[in-house]
Amino acid sequence: MRAGQLAPDSDPTRGRQGHQRRGLPQRPPGFARVNQNLRARLALLLDGLRQGRETSLEALPKLDRHLPDARDRALARAMLYACLRGIERYERWLHDLLERPLPNAAAPVESVLLLALASLDQGIDGAHAVVSASVDAIRGLEQPGLAGLGNAVLRRAQRELAQLRALPPRTDAERYNHPTWLIERLRRDWGADQAAAILQANNEPAPLWLRVNRQRANVSDYRAKLAEQGLDAALAPGLPDALCLADSLDVLQLPGFPDGLVSVQDGAAQLAVVLLDLQPGQRVLDACAAPGGKLSHILEQGIPLAQVQACDVSAARLSRMQENLQRMQFTATIDWLQADAGSAKAFAPGTQFERILLDAPCTGTGVIRRHPDIRLLRKPGQVQALKQTQARLLDRLFALLAPGGRLVYATCSVLQEENAGQVAAFLERQADAWLRPVDADWFGRDTGFGRQNLPGEQGLDGFFYAVLKRRAS
Repeated sequence: MRAGQLAPDSDPTRGRQGHQRRGLPQRPPGFARVNQNLRARLALLLDGLRQGRETSLEALPKLDRHLPDARDRALARAMLYACLRGIERYERWLHDLLERPLPNAAAPVESVLLLALASLDQGIDGAHAVVSASVDAIRGLEQPGLAGLGNAVLRRAQRELAQLRALPPRTDAERYNHPTWLIERLRRDWGADQAAAILQANNEPAPLWLRVNRQRANVSDYRAKLAEQGLDAALAPGLPDALCLADSLDVLQLPGFPDGLVSVQDGAAQLAVVLLDLQPGQRVLDACAAPGGKLSHILEQGIPLAQVQACDVSAARLSRMQENLQRMQFTATIDWLQADAGSAKAFAPGTQFERILLDAPCTGTGVIRRHPDIRLLRKPGQVQALKQTQARLLDRLFALLAPGGRLVYATCSVLQEENAGQVAAFLERQADAWLRPVDADWFGRDTGFGRQNLPGEQGLDGFFYAVLKRRAS
């Protein structure tokens, strides 16, 4: 077996008595070895994120297939997110604890130790359990020669935890646990104080936002269902289908979730369909439709539309959307199109829509609190490429907009060059386009070219919206 693979008999989840300390589901007495390889598998996942091989959105569903118990899934996410939210600090701790760097071939072992440092720091599992399970995980990764080193490093960390926590940050990256380039961009766009607030919000867990399927339930009744289970959910003015839970939980525990009674979608993302202002008989295009949350929200409005077309460049993502809509028991006819919506050949000549939703590819810098691996995966050189893609999509899709029609431009970014700057440049290029006010004064702030919500404001993700219209001929 190669290094970095799992040994079949390892038991890196041994001793899990610390769950109750972080609000995680507590195990029944005598629980042991339900999933032998949790920490080792999680270390491989983290190594993939650190190396840029995949995203957490891609990797976590694969991990979940090995974790049938919701309590294991909750523990895995608690460990992973705690580590990612403090990754710069924990990398510095590990550097100081090691006499010499680990060899490149031992990168998964380094990830085991980073996860363990986060667990010790955040009180996820008892300290003895963290050390013991992590050493077992190192053995499970076929690195038995490093098990002793791992044990020594973690026991030292356990003894010196107070001193490690007291270490002053040497760089802004350590202080804020974000890459330097992003810290600098945020300061340029928002000023030092507001940038610090964004960075702090990114390091906090996000609440759980739900969208109730209005075709099958109403928000008040579903809120009462949650209350019967001891779950307190808040209403959200301006978002008629939304409920917000302060604490996350396994979605399979939500009443009716498997049958499509409710979906998980941040409140900021739910505003997209409100801004579309759908009317009967309209032709509607969801131009970058994956993963499908906004498409299903369009269908849930129950408005008799003449056409709904969903476009995405990925056949695999389109297939997953179709499966998800079947789970949610939608019967509406959807025109599925696998294409690059920004391509001149994607749509037949003469195609027009009264409503277009462009949830544009972006840096995702507004949803780092929800997807903390973005701070690892996003690189400064990607920003310019994304800006070019956004501009190309705006130009091509606006050409498909019927006179008097409405295009909603949305990103989950907080970088002004992707948002207000992008819209300002578009309006310079398009003489027959005009900017309509976003009818949601409660949402973020007016940038002059759309509205921007910053992460954590009103419990929402960082999101930008602009509503563009074509002048009626």
